[in-house]
Amino acid sequence: MTYDAIVIGGGHNGLTCAAYLTRAGLSVLVVEARETVGGMADLALTVGRLSPVVARELGLKRHGLRLVQPEVRTFAPQPDDGGAVTLWTDVARTARELALNPLAGAPDADAYVQAEVRLNELARALAPILRNAPADLAAPTLGASARSVARAARLDAQLLRFMPMAVRDLVEDWFESDALRAAIAARGVLYTALGPRAPGTTGVLLTEAATSTGGLAGQAVFARGGPRSVTTALAAAITEKGGQIRTAARVARVRHRGDQVLGVTLESGEEIDAPVVVSGLDPQTTLLDLLEPEVLGPRLSWRAGNIRQQGATAAVSYALRALPVFPAAFDDAQRLRGRILIAPSMRYLELAARPARHGASAEEPLLEITIPSLVDPSLVDSTNPKVHHVMSVVAQAVTSSDSAHVGDTVTRTIEQYAPGFTDLVVERTTLTPSDIEREYGVRGGHPMHAEIALDQWYEWRPLHGYGRYRMPLGGLYLCASGAHPGGGVTGAPGRLAATEIVRDLKQGRLTVAA
Repeated sequence: MTYDAIVIGGGHNGLTCAAYLTRAGLSVLVVEARETVGGMADLALTVGRLSPVVARELGLKRHGLRLVQPEVRTFAPQPDDGGAVTLWTDVARTARELALNPLAGAPDADAYVQAEVRLNELARALAPILRNAPADLAAPTLGASARSVARAARLDAQLLRFMPMAVRDLVEDWFESDALRAAIAARGVLYTALGPRAPGTTGVLLTEAATSTGGLAGQAVFARGGPRSVTTALAAAITEKGGQIRTAARVARVRHRGDQVLGVTLESGEEIDAPVVVSGLDPQTTLLDLLEPEVLGPRLSWRAGNIRQQGATAAVSYALRALPVFPAAFDDAQRLRGRILIAPSMRYLELAARPARHGASAEEPLLEITIPSLVDPSLVDSTNPKVHHVMSVVAQAVTSSDSAHVGDTVTRTIEQYAPGFTDLVVERTTLTPSDIEREYGVRGGHPMHAEIALDQWYEWRPLHGYGRYRMPLGGLYLCASGAHPGGGVTGAPGRLAATEIVRDLKQGRLTVAA
């Protein structure tokens, strides 16, 4: 059978792209290698960066998506009951607590209010460039394009100053408290292989802030039923408009004639025809595994092979017999309903990141923890009477493929902040970067498909000249986190790729069946 478009990969961006294409009237088939759709969105701790535009335009609420946002955003404890910094949705409440907190004090309480305003101004200036496809920097009208980009994004001198900055320099400029500095700076290095001294990590923080409403405290929004609820709603939006989804169907090759796409060949040998093929896979898999070498040629093959997408993030899931006790929470479980951050100091962040630069793993890693069962009790397996809570952990600066060692390291680290935690564990599942690569088919196991740094940002994501979703074959596009504006459960790359495909159809660059 022939379709107007085939989308490879049923991750949230692939599903988003497919939903928009079906909405535009195209006949669309999504082919997913795994038994279920969802991809790495299943590993997301929170979904607060999901684009409100995507949710509204695709009717995800109508398809069952329900979001919950607790009042607390970030709880950052110190080890051995040394207190904690808590960042709330309410900025005034956060400031009041900081003023009375021995880890901060009145000067940083005032500074927090001022920094919140400053960060939101920078995020608003950056947001337009993240909501639109990159300008064509290779076009002859480069000067006009550059002016258009600057105008659209309101890129003033301040934003240009902050984007390349190391996040350590930013927080040292804004705050005096080491604990508060670390709680903010951690967002600039999470899901990367970078440390807080690395140039561009403020850009990572600003990009995250510009795609959420979290401000300095960060976002902490949960989907009822877990992150899979997002992809379930997206799948429903596809099938509602007549799109089709096939699972357990791995694509072996993208077929072409000359420089134009013809369709795909599955590993089973089945050929499916379509003049448009959209890859929801990572850029290296898309370019190096799905295309014949002659399509790329030696130079593009070399460039594709040098895309930095080696992951340094592990995911650990726990089933617990009881709620962990964090003494720094003052027996207030409300403080544990958002993101629990194990990043007690800037020195801790720097030491945690250092081993990954040499291919090793931190023995005291940066951790971001959620206990989603506090917000959504339905996530607890009711058939297992031993389990009363579930916990999800992202461990940063982990390169080891030894899942047992990584799991033990994470458990031991949590124990320092929640004594007795180890005895609460009923079940534990650990995914190292190599596990993520094997389970989800992402080369390097990077949760964002490619490193999020300025040299792999905007039109340089994934490669200069291929940063506008169009790949080397006519009719081949990239719609996943390895494309602009990058990773996280946003749906933005999928939406923008679909927009470019529809634009190419309207301008006659592509032809599909009437």
